[in-house]
Amino acid sequence: MISEPVLTLEAVTRSFRQGTREIAVLQGASCELMPGQAVALVGPSGAGKSTLLHITGLLEPPTSGRVVINGHDCAQLTEAERTRMRRREIGFIYQFHQLLAEFSALENVVIPQLILGRRRRDAEQRARALLSSLGLADRVDHRPAELSGGEQQRTAICRGLANAPKLLLADEPTGNLDPHTSEHVFQELIRLIREHGVAALIATHNMDLARRMDRVLMMQEGRLVELLPAQI
Repeated sequence: MISEPVLTLEAVTRSFRQGTREIAVLQGASCELMPGQAVALVGPSGAGKSTLLHITGLLEPPTSGRVVINGHDCAQLTEAERTRMRRREIGFIYQFHQLLAEFSALENVVIPQLILGRRRRDAEQRARALLSSLGLADRVDHRPAELSGGEQQRTAICRGLANAPKLLLADEPTGNLDPHTSEHVFQELIRLIREHGVAALIATHNMDLARRMDRVLMMQEGRLVELLPAQI
């Protein structure tokens, strides 16, 4: 059976007004992501990668074009429905882990599940399983300040997967780590993407990591261009 795309972007544009000028950041970006695919999003700073991630994550609307997530045309959703879609279908991982400082690693992974309505006992069970799968079983009760940079980012990955999203969006998830830790976190992230069948769009400046993903999309003049292996 042929899988349906988890994400479809169709001719997405995004413009901003700056005084009397209109600045076009995205000018018809289109792509599809399938379940279990890790897709790199590359391009120079200022090319529009973060804007594309924000639009894909339903954090801001496109000026025109379509965003379809798991079969839902998000242009037709109300703001409340967009919020529910973000909670149910989309996971986020940031360069700076954005963990809640006053809560333990376990609680940081539990909280998104409670917001979605999961029972605490079930939420804690899933959080422990995710954290254990990334080697953090003995760190679940530690707060972020008590964790190393790699442990913080692995906790953030678990939080991003807490609600079993269909789509995972990551913005430089290893960009704040030393090379050795970056490699370890990257390997674990790819493993979980495969295991959970998540479609992942991962913005990165690290071309070594990009070429090890399933596909590479480059932001070029506001559009997405798929790179062939020989071009990476």
